[in-house]
Amino acid sequence: MRLVFAGTPEFARRALTALHQAGHDIVAVLTQPDRVSGRGLTLSMSPVKSEALRLGLPVFQPQSLRQGKPGAQETKEALSALSPELMVVAAYGLILPKEVLALPKFGCLNIHASLLPRWRGAAPIQRAIAAGDSQTGVALMQMEEGLDTGPVWQEEVTPIFPTDNFQSLHDRLADLGANSVVDLLKDFPPAGRQPTIQSLDGVVYAHKIGKEDGQIDWSMTSRQVCDLIRAFDPVPGAVTGFAGECVKLFDVSDLAGGPAGQALKNHSPGQIIQADKDGLLVACGQGAVRIGALQRPGGKRLGFREFLNGRRVLSGQQFETVSG
Repeated sequence: MRLVFAGTPEFARRALTALHQAGHDIVAVLTQPDRVSGRGLTLSMSPVKSEALRLGLPVFQPQSLRQGKPGAQETKEALSALSPELMVVAAYGLILPKEVLALPKFGCLNIHASLLPRWRGAAPIQRAIAAGDSQTGVALMQMEEGLDTGPVWQEEVTPIFPTDNFQSLHDRLADLGANSVVDLLKDFPPAGRQPTIQSLDGVVYAHKIGKEDGQIDWSMTSRQVCDLIRAFDPVPGAVTGFAGECVKLFDVSDLAGGPAGQALKNHSPGQIIQADKDGLLVACGQGAVRIGALQRPGGKRLGFREFLNGRRVLSGQQFETVSG
């Protein structure tokens, strides 16, 4: 098909690569403008732009596509002149106005990282893990003006394993989305069927991640604490107070039962029960978790043994819930 592709992060890059390898004619790529990032504050291009340049595809980077915004009209005119059959969208990060949605012959198709209508919005992967969901997936949705409200052509399901963190689930969903969209576009629109209208039941919004979302409340159960830390591992990291600093915790496992049970009787939520070569055993409101990696402000993520080289950690010390 004659496609325009719109996306920005690694999740979208994999779909772009797969569509190109499948032989589709990608006439333009939309991605967000280059951003300043890293400690050196260098200007960095998105993974999608980097891949598009590698593939020799034309790239457009408008600040916005809304009417009256700088570069919006020029971009829309350029896309219209290319006469695309379909626009494939994956984690683009900019709102597509009505006139852009109507520009391709068959409209715009979104690769969304959840089983709609659950987790519409900006952060479906983190929200699904943090909520303790047992499964998630990708939905290929025909876009309309509402936020992820369009009818769904195809869904693919994957379990959320107890060992999954954001990175592992992200990578699995990115590959699932890339393979699914290639499969759907073998014959699009599919002959003899229409996309399924989303149910009004079960609508949940995956709001954009805020600073407060990663703050660990140690009064929660060990399962809830574990899910929260996994949802923010490796980025941006779940935070807790320790010895006057905000530290990030990673590499967590849930010890709701077993050997931690007896020790918990004498420990308050957030208190370190044990600090040894296997990591930190920390009490929760119910159960305990084991922490295998930590990161101090301005430092690198370190495994527990390496972390101990620069910081003394003792049984009985307390992790505190960060406020504000």
